[in-house]
Amino acid sequence: MFKELFKIVLSLASNAELTWEKLAGKEEKGDEFLSRFLYPFIGLIAASAFIGVLFAEESFSIEYALKKTVKASVSSFGGFYLAAYLLNKLWESFFKQKDNLTLCRRFVGYASIPMFTVYIILALMPMQPLLDFVLLRMLVLYLCTGYIVWEGSRSYMKITEDGRIIFTVITAFLIVSAPELINMILFILMPGMRI
Repeated sequence: MFKELFKIVLSLASNAELTWEKLAGKEEKGDEFLSRFLYPFIGLIAASAFIGVLFAEESFSIEYALKKTVKASVSSFGGFYLAAYLLNKLWESFFKQKDNLTLCRRFVGYASIPMFTVYIILALMPMQPLLDFVLLRMLVLYLCTGYIVWEGSRSYMKITEDGRIIFTVITAFLIVSAPELINMILFILMPGMRI
């Protein structure tokens, strides 16, 4: 399972256009995408958040490690579902396509690879100054996610050339901002999760 996961990550990073074409032709039944791709990735994010606290903090606190793990998991998982749901609604109304939540879930999941990878790497790194963190994160997320969405918009989502730019901007924004929105909601509604 993890071998296939890493192959997709490396393939999308090295040749996104060809990978999207292969993914478009791949048959997946039911929730196979979720169990074989998304859930393991969320598990890696959770594990890296826990391990990051273990190695990066001066004094280890199980409470802090668990809070960080829950926050990383919920924001990634909730952000994925929120972005997929909103993309599906835009898919129907703005792009005038037939409702297809499964397609939108798969697209958002695969296009979230740069964001998930950055989450894992940053969770394992010791705390850096805020400016470095924000610059690195924004650069990687917007550029990589935008590129991957752009490449997938034609071959996977079958968007016409006229609509590719607007689709890329909207979808990349949804993918990057949905987990941050979930983080804000957690921060507001659950004071115990403020870390």
